Amino acid sequence: MNTAVVSRPSPSSLPLRARPKLGLGETIIGREEEELVLEVIRSKRLFRYTGSLPPSEQGKMATTLESETCALMGVRFALGVTSGTGALEVALSALEVGPGDEVIVPAWSWISCFSAIVRMGARPVLAEIDDTMNLAPGEITRLRTPKTKTVLIMHYQGVAADMDALMPEARAAGLRVLEDCAQSPGAMYHGKRVGAFGDIGIYSFQNNKCMTAGEGGLLVTDDPLLYERAVRMHDLGLYRSPHELRAPSRIPTFCGGQYRMNEMTAAVALAQLRKLDGVRAHCRRLSKVILDKISGLPGLTFRRIPDPSGDSGFEIYFYLPTTEQAEGFTKRLHARNVNCVKITGTYCQYERDYCIHRATYTPAASPFRDDADWPAPGYRKEDFPMTENYVHRFVCLPLGMLYTVEDAEYIAESVLAVYHDTEG
Repeated sequence: MNTAVVSRPSPSSLPLRARPKLGLGETIIGREEEELVLEVIRSKRLFRYTGSLPPSEQGKMATTLESETCALMGVRFALGVTSGTGALEVALSALEVGPGDEVIVPAWSWISCFSAIVRMGARPVLAEIDDTMNLAPGEITRLRTPKTKTVLIMHYQGVAADMDALMPEARAAGLRVLEDCAQSPGAMYHGKRVGAFGDIGIYSFQNNKCMTAGEGGLLVTDDPLLYERAVRMHDLGLYRSPHELRAPSRIPTFCGGQYRMNEMTAAVALAQLRKLDGVRAHCRRLSKVILDKISGLPGLTFRRIPDPSGDSGFEIYFYLPTTEQAEGFTKRLHARNVNCVKITGTYCQYERDYCIHRATYTPAASPFRDDADWPAPGYRKEDFPMTENYVHRFVCLPLGMLYTVEDAEYIAESVLAVYHDTEG
């Protein structure tokens, strides 16, 4: 391996290649989406629930999207909603998370993981990540209190969390599990799709995702009661006849919100769902080209993937020994027209304004209102040594649906060239 590295050209001698265009599902929108959208327009039924039709004929696109999601993900029930964030709020409501409750959530996660919990009036309890960039085993046990209701396990950027460790830990603590699969739809863990492990899971169709409808989301569950609660929460407390066909009602109406998916969104989402495994296969193929060339370089430690056969392959991460080295490496790759910016926004929650200022739409709704001093323990940078150790030292290599094998080979050659130049 070292001999191969020495023989590589330096960045100054490697021919410069054009920067490829980033993008996943949005870049493959085509005739399939067009035909389904036109079918909705021609039907003149943009709203999912059409009372003039029999229950089995209402919401053709949304119903088909949900049934195909169930078949693909291996779950009993699915529900289309307005967004991934909306799916989180509906899922938390289904789990009966509310004021006074606590939800364990990785400190390194998307804003909605934090804000959805706060919107329920509950308190996000921030947890450490490990070298998988997902929730670290042991954190559930460490952070659980009598107030803990749920643990939110996020599968970060195409890689499943270590579910063999986390699920028994959550069950031993008596906690329900919400899987956030917004960044990893289709990813697998030992042959099982993410979202099918916990009590309820969510996916996103936001524009940067592997499957997109611009906006939109899905939630899945095997529990008929959670399904009914989710349906009622997403539709003003109602449980309309199409859902009765899937699971008879067991609970009375309650005051819900409005998170319904319309038929236009469902049409695009359906076409994209059918392309999901193709996106995954393409990105995994490109990822393998790169990893075959750069794995084993001394000083580069790759993100640990609990199930290497199950990840989605659209982002490669490796760690360098220091923040300065990671920043320098990234800068040199950018100069070679290699994209090095992670596709989806993810942050340390304790460094974001909404956490620093603990602000909500009204102070009375804040789960932090009784904290005399802020930031309180558990919301300070110094409380997360493991997370801090990982999130500043990585180099990210995103891939996309417009990338070619030649692009992947160029990325690998650029990494080797920068590595050789830096080492030399």
